[in-house]
Amino acid sequence: MKKVLLIGLPILFLILGGWLYMRYFFVFGEGVKSGYLNYAVYKGDLFKTYEGKLIQEGFAKTTTGNGMQSNEFEFSIEDKKIFKQLEVNSGKYFDLHYKEYHNTVPWRGNTVYIVDSIVNMREK
Repeated sequence: MKKVLLIGLPILFLILGGWLYMRYFFVFGEGVKSGYLNYAVYKGDLFKTYEGKLIQEGFAKTTTGNGMQSNEFEFSIEDKKIFKQLEVNSGKYFDLHYKEYHNTVPWRGNTVYIVDSIVNMREK
């Protein structure tokens, strides 16, 4: 019985640790999204995070009904410096580099998309 615990517990912890890493910390995808910055805010109840939204050009079909809506990219912001630059340039056109995770963690933000840099900013 002792031998089973000595071998089984570390294996169980490794499997659990790997699962947690894949669900919450593994970068699933990376890319660049472009659009007009709608807002950048600092908000939260227990964990304050930086959040933002880009309005992208074009339209998307709504999931309910027959309507059309604008393409929106909601994201969280990793760095206070990036947030400050976005905050004072609302309404301008941005190309934002982001990382995509499988799930959120409260201290990282409200979305699975985390902006880690500004590729380009311009007035369009």
